[in-house]
Amino acid sequence: MSLPASPHLHGNALTDGIEAVSQEKQDELIRQYDAESNFRRLAGPVALLVTLLCVVLSTFHVYTAGFGLLVEIKHRTFHLAMVLGLVFLVFPRAPLAAGAAARARGWGMALVFAAFYLYLAWDLVSRFSDSGELKHGWAYLLLVGCIALATLPIPQLHGGRHGGLHAGSSASHKVAWLDWPMALAAASVSAYLLLFFDDVFVARVGSPIAQDYLMGVLAIIMVMEATRRAMGPMLPAIGMVCLLYALFGRYMPGVLAHRGYTVVRLVNHIYVGTEGIYGIAVGVVATYVFHFVLFGVLAQMTGLGKLFMDLATIAAGRYSGGPAKVCVVSSGLFGMISGSPVANAVTTGALTIPMMKKYGFSARFAGAIEASASCGGQVTPPVMGASAFVMAEMLNIPYKELALIAIVPALFHYLACLSMVHLEARRLGLKGVDAALIPKIGFVIRRAWHLFIPLIALVTLLLLDYTPFLAAFWGIVLTVVCSYIPLLTRRLGVGELEGQTLTPRLLVKGFEEGAKSALAIGAVCACVGLILGTLTLSGLGFKFSGAVVELSADLAHWLVAIDVSGLLDERGAQVFFGLLFVAVACILMGTGIPTTPTYIILASIAAPALVKLGVPLLATHFFVFYYGVLADVTPPVAMAAYAAAGIAGSEPMRTGLTAFRLSMGKALVPFMFVYTPSLLFIGFKADEFAMAIVSGVVCVIALSAAYIGYFRAPLAGWAKAVLTVAGLTLVVNDWRLDIVGISIVTLVLWRNSRQASGPSLTTSAA
Repeated sequence: MSLPASPHLHGNALTDGIEAVSQEKQDELIRQYDAESNFRRLAGPVALLVTLLCVVLSTFHVYTAGFGLLVEIKHRTFHLAMVLGLVFLVFPRAPLAAGAAARARGWGMALVFAAFYLYLAWDLVSRFSDSGELKHGWAYLLLVGCIALATLPIPQLHGGRHGGLHAGSSASHKVAWLDWPMALAAASVSAYLLLFFDDVFVARVGSPIAQDYLMGVLAIIMVMEATRRAMGPMLPAIGMVCLLYALFGRYMPGVLAHRGYTVVRLVNHIYVGTEGIYGIAVGVVATYVFHFVLFGVLAQMTGLGKLFMDLATIAAGRYSGGPAKVCVVSSGLFGMISGSPVANAVTTGALTIPMMKKYGFSARFAGAIEASASCGGQVTPPVMGASAFVMAEMLNIPYKELALIAIVPALFHYLACLSMVHLEARRLGLKGVDAALIPKIGFVIRRAWHLFIPLIALVTLLLLDYTPFLAAFWGIVLTVVCSYIPLLTRRLGVGELEGQTLTPRLLVKGFEEGAKSALAIGAVCACVGLILGTLTLSGLGFKFSGAVVELSADLAHWLVAIDVSGLLDERGAQVFFGLLFVAVACILMGTGIPTTPTYIILASIAAPALVKLGVPLLATHFFVFYYGVLADVTPPVAMAAYAAAGIAGSEPMRTGLTAFRLSMGKALVPFMFVYTPSLLFIGFKADEFAMAIVSGVVCVIALSAAYIGYFRAPLAGWAKAVLTVAGLTLVVNDWRLDIVGISIVTLVLWRNSRQASGPSLTTSAA
């Protein structure tokens, strides 16, 4: 989920005189790196129609959140009918990249999808034609044939020479004539279940008719095509592979083989029920995620971004490298409600990155800090990204409990970011922000106290165990109501509150932006449901888990066999290799795929492997969640870092590598709470928790100093190597290793401090 760029981040005294990145540049970067926010710029009657549909969708969710949800499947089908239909109107077709090779790949991918759609339709029609249950199969094949043809990048089929198929063309922001029937077809597959609910789910439950199966195949096709339109081909390609595996499993070799399933069986499992498309992923989006996206959009429109910037400046601006620390805190706060690292990096980075460069940080470091801090928002309570709501649902634990558990891991992430910012600032000899430029806390509260009311109400309701969507409902209502307080006080001549009033016109805009921001994640989660449905049906998830366990055991046995010291434990080595394999899988899966689908898929297929290895279930899910987030700053596909590099004017790959190192807190913390479950309050032991906190803090400081190469004085090469090795040993929950590691780190840092020669050395190091 993402938030639109906001004009309300300016106005802080710290940023006066700094030219922020233009709105046009921000929009360009978001379209380039954040597929979720790559919306058409519509005009005229089409824009009015899209606005109306978006407002209807947002109003539906606000009403049901406050006054009661529909029957589960009805709620999900209405939501998905609106989402899938709007996707084809709001998102342009992906442009063909320049170059013959890239164009060939684009054509090749489109042809593969078209052929797959035709095969599914032909297989289903042929089965029913043989039994005589289907009289007009040719018409259905013609319909799917038109959809398959529409997937091909033929300009003449999409509104002329360009038709949205060439980057930068103005036609890409017009709804092509083929997009209208695609939108209608996409909406119809869910509307069908809603309109004929009693027939499908009551009268003929367990025995669908031919018409149900035809709509089911069409649903599979339209979900994949909508996801391809909104997020690119990566996730739909995975879905296609899973479907082919389910269909042709009997031809697979070895342990991958299974009996195979017909299209009829697949549709019955994926479409008519809650095990596939309309499963838990869509359910969470239709209840929790959408409401928090809408709340975030409306809160940001009222001026919440400026408030976060002011609070961050007060909290961190006066210390060494103050602007970068302000960036870490403000981006974390903003990312907490936005949920999109890329959109957050662009929106807040448009101001914070130029600010950091002005105060002495390199372009590469400034972009990397913004990217790392923006990703941290997804793991920051009380409002985390969509994945947190899915996790609460999958683990069947209250969201309040999950948010409380996430506090310690989030603190470690920000400790790592702030430590490296501080050491880099000291290495460069940078000072904090002048006290005259830091706003007073009393002044900020007097000017923006009304903006705290919705946040306080939302968090309070979550802590009181109210449902997240009810908490979001009151957050939305209070955001709208409280936005009128400045208007009221000005008319009464009492005080001078700041903030934007959500007039009916702005409220309509907010409802539209909120709905648009939730479209991509809605389509993606439907595709994830399709993938999970095939995985559970074919048993591929269990086979993956078994393969991870077996391979980890083999590597652990080999490592222990060559260990001459006898210190290695085979069981511990097996767990380590299992964690390593899952971490790599998360990062690879996260290349070009949002955090939420990455988490859902890997939590379903990888979590059982770690559980078999003795890892607690909660720790397993947190492990997958954290590494899914880390993918946004992990090269070669580090979208948040690349977007930040576009603002900073730095080299994208180097910025991505720096962002990854700055995000080591998210890379190491998952291993820490696996080895020390007390950090997640699993089997809590006070002594174990305290030792883990101490060793974790020392680990972060050691690795931060090693990466920056400075601790009160430049570090020698051998010192950086020793700090790295000693810091990594502190990840493992072993009091003997902790004592040795802490002692070595303390000794090296103390020795380096003794060598510090005052300001002259600091200046020369710069």
